[in-house]
Amino acid sequence: HTSTAARTLDRLLDVFPIDQQAQIRTMVSESLRGIVCQQLIPRQDGQGRVLALEVLVNNPAVGNLIREAKTFMLPGVMQTGKKLGMRLMDDSLKELVDQQLISPEEAHRRAENKKLFPVAAPGGTA
Repeated sequence: HTSTAARTLDRLLDVFPIDQQAQIRTMVSESLRGIVCQQLIPRQDGQGRVLALEVLVNNPAVGNLIREAKTFMLPGVMQTGKKLGMRLMDDSLKELVDQQLISPEEAHRRAENKKLFPVAAPGGTA
């Protein structure tokens, strides 16, 4: 299991031998429609779980990054691709914290960018 679209792609591609990966990257870049990563996170009120998700939609920029083995750059494309339906897991986590559905500590544990979710240190400061 993976928590981000970039890790999902990397995991998929790593299944193949190194000498086939360039060809597989090209094939994936042309055939992929999208990736949805989901996490069910315990609600702050203890009443079950709530969904956080990341959505990657393939477009020419995404396909190019896949072909060039630059999946580490996908979050930047996803950030600018919100109008296409893309969203980062960290944005989903922030929305859930803002709605007080999950705790900042839980968001911090699951975040890619931990700085977005400061938590109190053992001494009581964030």
